[in-house]
Amino acid sequence: MKNHFVLLAIFSLLFIQCQQTLKTPVAERWSEEKAWKWHQENGWMAGTNFNPSTAINQLEFFQEESFDMETIDLELSWSAELGMKMHRVYLHNLLWDQDSLGFINRINAYLETADKYQIKTMLVLLDDVWHPLPKLGKQPDPTPFVHNSGWVQAPGATILGDSLRHDELKNYIKGVISHFAEDKRVVAWDLYNEPDNVANQPGYAELELKDKYTYTFALLKKVVRWAREVNPSQPLTIGIWKGDHSLWGNPQALRPLERFMIENSDVISFHSYDNLQVTTEKVEELKKYNRPIICTEYLARGNGSTFEDILPMFKENEIHAVNWGFVSGKTNTIFPWSSWSKTFDSMPKIWHHDIYRTDKSPFSEEEIALLKAELME
Repeated sequence: MKNHFVLLAIFSLLFIQCQQTLKTPVAERWSEEKAWKWHQENGWMAGTNFNPSTAINQLEFFQEESFDMETIDLELSWSAELGMKMHRVYLHNLLWDQDSLGFINRINAYLETADKYQIKTMLVLLDDVWHPLPKLGKQPDPTPFVHNSGWVQAPGATILGDSLRHDELKNYIKGVISHFAEDKRVVAWDLYNEPDNVANQPGYAELELKDKYTYTFALLKKVVRWAREVNPSQPLTIGIWKGDHSLWGNPQALRPLERFMIENSDVISFHSYDNLQVTTEKVEELKKYNRPIICTEYLARGNGSTFEDILPMFKENEIHAVNWGFVSGKTNTIFPWSSWSKTFDSMPKIWHHDIYRTDKSPFSEEEIALLKAELME
């Protein structure tokens, strides 16, 4: 009997040790061959960062009480008429915490409608941009004439700035990716929008984290690992946006954060609100990685980032292209970033972002003709 208990104790100890050492396998970054196969299967895709005109931010987009399927369907139909094939859509961790099942169902409803119009979706999971303290519930009304007055960060300063709380995001990241990991309607995962973007707008700066870089980098490493543990059928990407773009093609010259972003992206993505020359220079740098490239944000007309100049270059180089803004609404993104510091009292003559008004009248009929010509060939 004594020997029996000794053997049982040894077995239990070995079992515990095995359990402690067993870890979820982490998939590797896609090979270049696999990434190019994805590119070939999908063909060249262009579209918009889609947010319905009735939502001021990601929370209002997907919360049950404000999920506006009628407007979503209508505006998706307008994008399909232009020939758009891919939309980029922002999610938020608080929506998962609030009602994970309902949130998944609403994402699915969006995807179902987008698929009806043959539009694929890139889902964005986290974001370091704009208001540092997101809150559930009724979202604020837009500040008149101010660009993106209600957009919120995810997870925001409270969780991001406490590294002991980073693991609270694990279920959100793995839960959403797992649910749609084999879903053909989801074309890619953008894990983290503009890491280390520091809010300096009036009212935001004092709420922003100090040493945000350190917290964001620590969280991003975990997010990439969690996503690789799921190993979805779609590629992962984190878009480079910051720093001297002439160095983007040399990972050893980048900050550790940007180098990590590039080296952990199955397909390369980037932002450019610059003119044709600078945007072309960015593309040429990123081509050095020999992977498909997606510009996940462009179009800032006042900066020289226009459809007329940029879109033909993207198409010629097979750079997937996702402009910012579609139907002008609560986000007020027809106004420039400078509207935070300069006073506007009427619609700007040159729209910053966006394409249509809510009655479907466009900013520019010439742009509409160009979009149809480029996207529907």
